[in-house]
Parts: sequence; C-alpha cells; structure tokens
Amino acid sequence: MANFKGHALPGSFFLLFGLWWSVKYPLRHLNNGNTKSCRSNLFYQRLDLIEGVVKAVFSLIGILAEQFVPDGPHMRLLDHESQSWVKLMNWQHSTMYLFYGLSGVADILTYCPLKLPVGLDRLMLSVAVFVEGFLFYYHVHDRPPLDVHIHSLLLFTVFGAALSVAVEIFKRDNIILELFRTSLTILQGTWFWQIGFVLFPPGGGPEWDQRDHDNVMFITMCYCWHYVAAIILMANNYFLIYWCVKLKARKNGDEIEIGLLKKPTTDKTSKIALLNGSDEE
Repeated sequence: MANFKGHALPGSFFLLFGLWWSVKYPLRHLNNGNTKSCRSNLFYQRLDLIEGVVKAVFSLIGILAEQFVPDGPHMRLLDHESQSWVKLMNWQHSTMYLFYGLSGVADILTYCPLKLPVGLDRLMLSVAVFVEGFLFYYHVHDRPPLDVHIHSLLLFTVFGAALSVAVEIFKRDNIILELFRTSLTILQGTWFWQIGFVLFPPGGGPEWDQRDHDNVMFITMCYCWHYVAAIILMANNYFLIYWCVKLKARKNGDEIEIGLLKKPTTDKTSKIALLNGSDEE
C-alpha cells in the first residue's frame, strides 16, 4: 500500500518483535545459570513456538491487507484487457510478508518432532530479511531524491540484520548477535513509521520538498537518532530486567552476576581455606 497505513503496518510488526526480543533475550541470558533444567528449557521453547505462530499470523494479515484493500490487486497480477501489471507495489509487499510467513512456519516446525536441522529457523529468517532488502532495492527507482534516500537508509538496516541472523546460524544463542539483531529490528520498525510520516503526512500535514537537499541531510541525521533511541530503549530494558532478576535471586538466597549464578562455596573449599589460614599463623 503506497500510503501511510502501508508503512505503519509493517513498522508496527517490526517494532513489536523488536520490543519483545529486547525483553526475551536479556531475560534468558541473565537467567542462564538457572535455566539448565528441562522445565526451563521447555518454557523458552514454547515461547519460541508461540513467536513463530505470531510471526506467521502477522504475515498472513499483511498479505491480506496488501491484496484486499479497496484499491488493491485482489490477487490479480496481470490485467488481460490492458495487458499491464496490476499494483506491483502491493505484490512486492505481499512477497515480503510471504517470506516472513515461511520463517514463522520454520520456527513452528523446529519444535515439532520432525528432527529438522538445527539453525533452520535462523536460516529462513535470514533469507526473509534478505528478500525484503532485495525487493526494496528495486522498489524506488525513478523516484524523487528524498523518497529514494529514505528507502535506501532502510537497506542498511535490513542487510545488516540479514547478515547478523546468518551468523547466528553458526553461533546460536549468542547474546551480542541477538541484541544487535534486536536493535536493527526496532530501528526498522520506527523507520517504517518515519517513512510514512515523511512521504504521506497523516491528517493533511504539510508535504516535504522531496528535491530539497537539506531534507536529505536532515533525514540522514534523523536515521542516526532513531538508532540511538533504539539502543537507549534496549539498554533500559536490559538493566530493568537485570535488577528484577537480581531481586528475585536475592529472595531465593542466591547471587547473580552477569547472567551467571555464583557457585556456592563447598565444604571442601572452606576446609582448605581454614587449613591455609592456620598454616600462615
């Protein structure tokens, strides 16, 4: 959809997933010392399964919205009367949602008793993000400079996320890679909203001069501000979760440090320390 809603919809999807990951990954990392039991592992597997279902549902909603809006293609790719393509922009958006839907299906099948290869879910997510960037690269040709530039900035985010997820195939459950992907997902979500506000101002707001170079410079700076905001949001969530986990550990009589549970001092270690102290005396 070449309008404000067409950019707000995917922006909301990416933003929701980014915010969810900014909570899930720090929580799993900081509880790493306490999540070795089968019950804890099953809990996080169920969360990943639910996440896959939500991803598939969101993708289906996106496809239906792109195809069946009043001015949509309604599943028609070619108009035989005029021998012309029908709403190719909507079809490109639908293709993007299709690959994210396949990624959601891969997440679901990963936790089914099919013995799928480990990392298949990350592979399909990386492919989905790459296809998104591939489609957007050819999405803005012959457009005004500001339109081209604001979409081109999105490509840095998309291809960066695709590369990060590809590395996760081989380095699974790496908190640094997961947080990097999360930050780019939040940035992608907020930037879709920014594109909507710039190209299709809601409420009849003043339109941007898309050929003014000053606007291009401001949008570039604004993109950096969006990423700073994403990092601050993630840092805030990380430390909030850290303190919550730490308070819970204190109530249980444990101590937590950088996501690892401190091992209690054994009786044997205590005896050795006492003997060493007596020898020194």
